[in-house]
Amino acid sequence: MGKAIAFLTRTRGRADGSKRLHWTDWFTYSYLFLGIILMFGPVIWLLMSSFKTDAELNNYPPRFLPYAQETVVLEGHKKPLPLFTVTEGELAGTQMAQVRRVGIVSQMVSLDAPEEIIKIKVKEREPVERIALAWENYTDLFERFNFLQFLWNSTFITVVSTLIMLLVNSMAAFALSKYEFRGRGTVLALIIGTLMIPQTVVLVPLFLVVREMGMINSLWGVIIPGAATPTGVFLLRQYMLTIPDEILDAARMDKASEWKIYWRIILPLSAPAIAVLAILAIMWRWNDFLWPLIVLSRTENFTLQLALNSFQGEMQTQWSSLLAMTVLTLLPIAVVFAFLQKYIATGIASTGGK
Repeated sequence: MGKAIAFLTRTRGRADGSKRLHWTDWFTYSYLFLGIILMFGPVIWLLMSSFKTDAELNNYPPRFLPYAQETVVLEGHKKPLPLFTVTEGELAGTQMAQVRRVGIVSQMVSLDAPEEIIKIKVKEREPVERIALAWENYTDLFERFNFLQFLWNSTFITVVSTLIMLLVNSMAAFALSKYEFRGRGTVLALIIGTLMIPQTVVLVPLFLVVREMGMINSLWGVIIPGAATPTGVFLLRQYMLTIPDEILDAARMDKASEWKIYWRIILPLSAPAIAVLAILAIMWRWNDFLWPLIVLSRTENFTLQLALNSFQGEMQTQWSSLLAMTVLTLLPIAVVFAFLQKYIATGIASTGGK
C-alpha cells in the first residue's frame, strides 16, 4: 500500500529543488481526476440511487445522496404523518405534520395540537428530510423474486460455458499454431471470416438447430451454441505462436503424448492469454441478454439479465428494485475482473518461452 501511495503521489518537481508542483503535475493530476470521474461517476451514482425510495427517485432535480422524509406519530392518527417546515406566513419556521393534501392546499396539524387542522399552501412548506438508506430495496428482492435461482442460473451458464470455451478454443488454437497440415490457412481464414458475420444473422438458424436438439427452455441451450468463438481461437493462436517449437520437440523426444504436451506445456505457458479470454468470456456470458431471451421462456430458468427485464413494464417501471438488482448483478463480474486482471498486468507482455 505504501508503494502504491508513493507512486500515485510522485511529482516532477522544479529545477530549483522546491517541492511545489510543476504545471505538468497539475495537468497530469487534473487529467487523471477527470478520467476517474468519467469512469466511476456513473457507477457511484447507480450505487447511491439503489438506496433511494421510489419517491426520491422521481424527485426533480435529482440528488446524489438518498433522502427520506421524517415522519411523526401523533395522537388520534393511526399512521405516521410526514413532517414539514412552514416557510411563509405567521407559522414560518414551525414544524407541522401533514394529514392530507388536496390540490395545492395541504391540511396540516401542529405537533402540540394534533386535533386542529390548519390549511397551508403546498408552496409554503418544505419537507423535513434526513439521509437514509432504503435497505428494503435489496431485502424485497429475496421476498418478491427467486433471486438465488436467477443467480444460480447465471453462474452456472457463465462458469460452464467459459470452461467449455477455454477448452475448445485452446485446442483449436494449439492445432492451428503448432501443426502443419493441408488447408490450415483456409481453416484459419474461415474462422476469422466469421467475425464479420453479425450475430443477428445467425439467430434464426441457430434457434432451429437448438430446437431440433431439444434444448429449448434448457440452460444447455444457452451454453452449447457459444462453445467456440472465433475471437478466442484467433487470440490464443496468436499467443501460442510465440511459444518456441523446440520446447514441444524436446517433450516429444521424451515420449510425451500430444495431449500431455497440450495440457502440461501449452496451457501453462498460455496462461496470460487464457486469463484475457476468460475475462472476456465471463463478461460476454454474464451480460448476455438476447440469446437467453430467445431460448428461455420459463421463469425458473431465467438469468439475472432476464430477471432485470421483468421490472420494466409497459405502463411503469419499478426503478428502486431495478437499480438494486443491477448493483447485485454487477458485483460478481467486478470481483472476477479484479481477481483476474493481475494476470493480464503481469504476463500479457511476456512470451511463452520465458
